[in-house]
Amino acid sequence: MQSITKTFGILTAGGDCPGLNAAIRGVCRAARDRYDMTIIGIANGYRGLIEGNYRVLKPEDVWGILTRGGTILGASREKPFKVSRGEYDNELGVDKVAAIKENYRKLRLDCLVVIGGNGTNTTGYLLSQEGLNVVGLPKTIDNDIAGTDRTFGFHSALAIATEAIDRLHSTAQSHNRVMVIELMGHKAGWLALYAGVAGGGDVILIPELPYDIKVIGQHLLKRSQCGKGFSIVVVAEGSLSIEESRMDKKERKKHREQTVVTPSIGYRVAREIEAETGMETRATVLGYVQRGGIPSASDRVLATSLGTAAADLLARGEYGRMVALTGNEINTVDLSVPAGKVKTVPVDHYMIDTAIAVGTCMGI
Repeated sequence: MQSITKTFGILTAGGDCPGLNAAIRGVCRAARDRYDMTIIGIANGYRGLIEGNYRVLKPEDVWGILTRGGTILGASREKPFKVSRGEYDNELGVDKVAAIKENYRKLRLDCLVVIGGNGTNTTGYLLSQEGLNVVGLPKTIDNDIAGTDRTFGFHSALAIATEAIDRLHSTAQSHNRVMVIELMGHKAGWLALYAGVAGGGDVILIPELPYDIKVIGQHLLKRSQCGKGFSIVVVAEGSLSIEESRMDKKERKKHREQTVVTPSIGYRVAREIEAETGMETRATVLGYVQRGGIPSASDRVLATSLGTAAADLLARGEYGRMVALTGNEINTVDLSVPAGKVKTVPVDHYMIDTAIAVGTCMGI
């Protein structure tokens, strides 16, 4: 098959996650070996396209990267369509979008492949509206990109988070403590929900279900009265109380500045539990450990499949699309589908019911 796309650029943007290198390899090997395309690797996300930081990717550049964590291209959280915000805004003294378009033309790109999360694919969509040809790939440990059933990076983070919960069980049991573990998930609770179920969490708190500390306290005290002297509480970083859910973003921020002295939600929930129950409580924030390390076998397979599907899109000249997993099939959706959206956990999702059915308290 003769490829419509002859030369394309590829970048990774946003936070790193396991599977990025596997996706780069999938796109590049299929594009070069099957379709004989020229590939321009762009460094450090959209910032590299603004600054003109790029190089031709050769076959040896993608050898041996399938199992590697991070990204060989580097990443940044540069958002070219945001004005007067962020660390790099106005630093270069240029119109960022204009600079991207100029470098796109200078490199004679037929398309730009963007690998990233909500922000990356939203920027990709906006660039497509500016006349650039763009193809997107969905990655994030949060699994919160609309248009795909699963993102690569999620499975790896789930395994890490579950192992961390498993390890906390022994400490909690040895000391008869309540152990709170804070996981990532600012707007969506997929990771905390799945890891909480997989790790046997006794309480799981997610942003989609504002919690009542009294309900949590009653649940933990009941466990203690039944002879279960320890408990595991899994908290997504974006979790909020019922009181906070009634506030707008500005009010909530002010409320926390005035009343909350703990560094993050995990510590705050631990303090609230101790005040409500009198039970000794400790908090652990897993942090960036969730995003690091080698990808799981499942994420390697998914990232590679999405990458090769992206190469097929390039060959056919089907631009303005994001590759996606739908059920057990690799499909594509218009880039407008994930743009500006967050795929949150539906309150009637089967996994919430599963958690409740095995005795887990969801804070409600």
